[in-house]
Parts: sequence; structure tokens; C-alpha cells
Amino acid sequence: QVQLVESGGGLVQAGGSLTLSCAASGNILSISSMGWYRQAPGKQRELVARVTSGSSTSYADSVKGRFTISRGNAKNTVDLQMLSLKPEDTAVYYCNAVAVTWTHSAARDYWGQGTQVTVSS
Repeated sequence: QVQLVESGGGLVQAGGSLTLSCAASGNILSISSMGWYRQAPGKQRELVARVTSGSSTSYADSVKGRFTISRGNAKNTVDLQMLSLKPEDTAVYYCNAVAVTWTHSAARDYWGQGTQVTVSS
């Protein structure tokens, strides 16, 4: 079992900045990747950014050049630095981890509860 806890959401003006953090805990053998997804009202959940265990990163086209994902200083953590925020970035942001536990042989997806990010114009 893996638990993910997000923090750092809030309300900011357009052009402002915000940093999200996520910490994974539980019966973890290994984590192959961690990332952030978001879901706006009436929209599908979409990938924002992802970082692998080898530190390879990927981003949605809409956030390239503005957002930076990085592995945190603490074990099994990840941060998302968001700069030049736009109203279109408003959504619930979810932390995701692909992990193998000591009780299951196959990697599985795990999700946090989500944190609200609201950008005003």
C-alpha cells in the first residue's frame, strides 16, 4: 500500500508563482516515476509533468517553459514549481506515483487526494 500527500495549492493572480510538493509513503520497494496531473471542471484528467527514477522529465506542451518538476530533497518526494501562472492553469492537481510494493510483484499507479490551484485574471 502506498499513500501520497500533496501540499502547496492555493489562490494566486495571473503571472504569479506557486510550488506544489508530494510525499509518498508506505510499503514501497521502488518507485519508477512520479508526476503531476490536473483536472479542470468538466475536463479530462491530463498529464502536467513527470520525472522518472533516472531523472528524465516530460511536460505537457501547455506548461513547457513555465513549470519545472524535480525530485525533492527527502526520499520519495517530488516538487512542481509553477511560474507565470495563467487562468487556464486553474484545476485540481493530483500527485501520481508508479511503484512496486513488497507485497505485489507488478508496478501499480497510486494517486493523491488532490490540491486546488486557482489563478485569477
